[in-house]
Amino acid sequence: MAKWFPLFNGRNLDGWTPKIVGYKAGENFGDTFRVVRGVIQVGYERYGKFNGRFGHLFYKTPFSRYVLRVEYRFTGEQCPDGPGWAMRNSGVMLHGQTPESMDLNQDFPCSVEVQFLGGLGTGQRTTANLCTPGTNVVMGRELITRHCTDSTSPTFDGDQWVTVEIEVNGDQDIIHRVGGKDVLRYREPQLDPADASAKKLLAAGQPKLLTGGTISLQSESHPVEFRRVDILVR
Repeated sequence: MAKWFPLFNGRNLDGWTPKIVGYKAGENFGDTFRVVRGVIQVGYERYGKFNGRFGHLFYKTPFSRYVLRVEYRFTGEQCPDGPGWAMRNSGVMLHGQTPESMDLNQDFPCSVEVQFLGGLGTGQRTTANLCTPGTNVVMGRELITRHCTDSTSPTFDGDQWVTVEIEVNGDQDIIHRVGGKDVLRYREPQLDPADASAKKLLAAGQPKLLTGGTISLQSESHPVEFRRVDILVR
């Protein structure tokens, strides 16, 4: 029987590689990613201004068919000059390229993003949304080329912990779940031939249809913590 396995060991970042805009893979500028009191913290105390330095923390092993469970929460204040859309905004990237294959100044890996959003105190702001840097997906019979699609989740205000599960079936159905309920479903994740970064991967011989890839956690200018990152490989 398949068992859950922790990708984050609760002690350190063994098995994880940072890639931050403007820095080589493996260079953890400003101690952006660190482990404090058993959680992965993403923080910007040494940044001054954010200056577009988006980052990702990549797990060493690619995966194809699995269920991923992530517990996260937003804390504190956004880094100065972080973009407005990035307030209380983070996520986990699936089916991604490797950090070593990214250009030095590439903002986001070509991947499928499960976007995490925190409430702003008023109005609705769903989480476990879909964003598609360098990719497209299919919903129903339609190729979806817009960048982001909202889920049907509730809004989570404040600094509460939120658990998201994602069922990933290679190049078939990918399902986002919040509170055990399906909130978004799509299939056939694929590289976008109109995207400059995706073009380079296609030119290097990577298949257009994505059957697997890296998993990475985001830094997008607002402090966030990840308490658990667990996987059940199928």
